Formats: sequence, C-alpha cells, structure tokens
Amino acid sequence: MTDEVAGLNIFTDEDVINDPYPYFTGLRSRCPIQSIAQPGVLAVTGYDEAVEIYRNDEVFSSCNAMGGPFPPFPVEPGCDDITEQVQNNREHWVFHEFMVTQDGIAHEAERFLLRRLMTPKRLKENESQMAGLADACIDTFLASGSCELVRDYGKPFTTMVIADLLGVPEDDREHFRKIFTGQHVATVGGDSPLPENPLEYMYETFGGYIEDRRREPRDDVLTALATSTYPDGTLPETEAVVRLATFLFGAGQDTSARLMCAALRFLADDQELQARLRADRRRIGDFIEEVLRLESPTMSDFRMTQKTVRVGDVDIPAGTTIMLHPGASNRDPRKFPEPDEFDLDRPNLREHIAFGRGVHSCPGGPLARAEGRVTVERFLDRTSSLTLSEEHHGPPGQRRFRHDPTYIIRGLSDLHLEFTPA
Repeated sequence: MTDEVAGLNIFTDEDVINDPYPYFTGLRSRCPIQSIAQPGVLAVTGYDEAVEIYRNDEVFSSCNAMGGPFPPFPVEPGCDDITEQVQNNREHWVFHEFMVTQDGIAHEAERFLLRRLMTPKRLKENESQMAGLADACIDTFLASGSCELVRDYGKPFTTMVIADLLGVPEDDREHFRKIFTGQHVATVGGDSPLPENPLEYMYETFGGYIEDRRREPRDDVLTALATSTYPDGTLPETEAVVRLATFLFGAGQDTSARLMCAALRFLADDQELQARLRADRRRIGDFIEEVLRLESPTMSDFRMTQKTVRVGDVDIPAGTTIMLHPGASNRDPRKFPEPDEFDLDRPNLREHIAFGRGVHSCPGGPLARAEGRVTVERFLDRTSSLTLSEEHHGPPGQRRFRHDPTYIIRGLSDLHLEFTPA
C-alpha cells in the first residue's frame, strides 16, 4: 500500500470520511481489491471487480449489507464453502428481516412486491405530483433568498414524496412530515406530541392501514399495496408489507436527499454549468447521472464471501468480508478517463454503479433519479441565480463542506444556498 494511505483507517479517521477519494485512489494504485486496517476485510475500489462481485450473488451473500465488517459468528479457517453456515444463522445478522440483506428466493419475493408498487409508469405519473411537493417546500424559504437545503428541503420533500407514493392518507401526511423531519414543538413541561421511535410508529400505523384495506378495499394505493401477492399468488403477512413501507421511508429518504444536495452543490458552485442547464433543460438527466458518478450516495456496501473464489488476480477465501466502494469504482480511470472531473458530455456517464448492479441493485434508484430531476428543474424555474453561501462554505477555490461522519453513507451534513427568486 502507498505511504499516503498506509496509516489511514476509513472506520476511524474523520478526514478520510470527509474526503475519501485520495484514500480510494491510494488503495486502487496498489490493487483494485486490497486488504485494509480491519482484519478479514477486502476493499474493492475497481470498477470491473465491483461489477463482477455485485453480479455473483451465489458466492457473495448480502447478509451483511447493513451490518458491515462485523460477522456475528466466527468462520473456521480452511473451509472453502460456508454457504450453509451463513444461511442457517441469518437471524444473527443485523436487519436480517429486510429485503436488502436477503438472498435468493426470499429476496426475489420481497422485491417483487416493491416492483408492483414502483412501476416506471407510476413513477412517471408521479413526477407532476413531485413538482407540486417541491414547490410547496421551496415556498417556505424562497422569499428569504437563502436556505439550508438538508433541513429546509431535502428531508421534508423526500418524506412527502414517499408518503404520496405509499398512499398515506392526506389527513396523516403532515404528521408524517413532522415525525421524519423532526419539525415539531413540544410544550414546556409536557410530553412530545410525536413518538420517540419513528420506526415503531411506522410499524403500528402502516400495520393499521394494511389491515384496514384488507378488510375494506378501496380504490387507492394502500389497497393495491395491501392486496399485492408474491409471485406464487400467496398474500404476504402484514408484517412483510409494513417492513417494505418502513424500508422505503428509511432508505429512500436518505439516498434521495443526499443526491439532491450533491446536485445543487455542483449547480451552485459552477455558474457556467448552471447557465448551460438553464438554457437546455434536456441535459438535466445527464447532469444527475454525472452527479451520481462523482458523489455516489453509498460510500460502502458489504458482502459476505460464501465460497472461496478468485476475482481478477486476487484469491478471496470463504468468510471474507467484501467492502465495496461505489464512489471509488465510479472514479476508476480504467473505466472513466479523468475520473475526478465533472463532464456533462462524458460518453459513458450512465454506466456508473452508484446504485450497484445485479439482483441487489438499489430498487429506489428510479425514484431517486426522478426526485433529483424534479428538484433541479424546480430550483432553476423558481430562481434566476443560485450560489453557495461564502459565509458557510468559503469563497470559490477555498470551499469547505462537512459530510456526515459515517463510512456507510456519503452525504453533506448541511448545504447553505443563496438565490434570487425568479
């Protein structure tokens, strides 16, 4: 490993988490699949290697997709196939009941339900509704000429989009917004009007919705969700449908909000690029793809090696934790020339793996893209100028940004924008 990264640790070094790209480049310069500070972990920073691993779900289990490099049971050295051991101990993995960590038939059954809900046709039809939700959020701060995007727009917008997608009744949507954005006021000496655990609230509320729609079907989205069946025609348990809704609220908000913040950061920091998109809105889709390539919302994705295998020039023993870095693979110069440069005309910009590949590619990718496009369009329509706050982020050439202190997700902690209303 190069001297520059030999002593660095992505699990503990805040500077690496805030700007991981020099660290990723150092790892890749030695080998696209490289051992790191955490024992038993291989980091993948190469594009071809990552795609091969993502697509080989028989060898690389997603059981640790949410748990990271901390297997809940020891693996006996010298064993070339631990598939049975992994599958028989799934209940010990973090979030084992969610689709993102499941494999094989169980994963496909849960994903089938999600595909019934998030069809391309429905997402396309929902874009006009998204635009209205975006405008409602922008209206709250437009006259002030400034905003903090994460708090004022990202969280409330994504919450309301998913509430609309899932068919949350209109009367309940304001309550959902307050819960998932933390925007509520408790009386002095009194109890908070909102639950301490939003996910528990989700389980109870959506469980009630589903049971109600199964008893008395209506012509609405919740009924379609409640009556959707698995590929074999069986009706899922209420808990399975509720898990799906909870997953969408959690994962969907996170990914989309981070994408939107990254997109508006690039737009506000590059006035020439902004002018180009103002003049030609047809390029907004390409813009979103290049943002996804350069600032992938997922910093680290994990897989458990069930069978000893060779990827590229590296032998990977069974029991090895694979730590995939989409943001590193998307800056692999073997795939993307001048990878650190923003290039709207990059011929292969849509070949990034910000949302993974294979059977476990992020099911919320189409939704995140739609939210990103709508957000950029509405901000361009509602403003005549859009810049970064120098007070908070420094002048051009000396910008400073804070990212959330986690090696799992890549996202800005805050983004302060200044603008002139159109």
